[in-house]
Amino acid sequence: QLQASGGGLVQPGGSLTLSCVASGFPFDDYNVGWFRQAPGKEREGVAYITRNAHTHFYANHAKPRFIVSRDNAKNTAYLQMHGLKPEDSAFYYCAARYRTGIWGSIDTYDYWGQGTLVTVSS
Repeated sequence: QLQASGGGLVQPGGSLTLSCVASGFPFDDYNVGWFRQAPGKEREGVAYITRNAHTHFYANHAKPRFIVSRDNAKNTAYLQMHGLKPEDSAFYYCAARYRTGIWGSIDTYDYWGQGTLVTVSS
């Protein structure tokens, strides 16, 4: 399973770091994606990191403000978010998949975290 945390209320321009802790499967064999979903909108990709952390992908709305990373020794992935905007407000989800391919394809993920709420507001 995956456990996401680190969300909260932050002012515009602020920063947050989300964490995603994995258990019950070999985390270092899995690629990790971060997604978000705002009320009334579809879930969309934010960032992606391969199992060995050698390759990262970002959605256009995340560049260059967000940074994805992972520590396989801690079974944890991270999403650093800087320069947050009100439109970044959403539930953020981490997900893990064994396969490769188009990283934004939601159906290709094997495990999902429960989501952590990020609210950007003054």
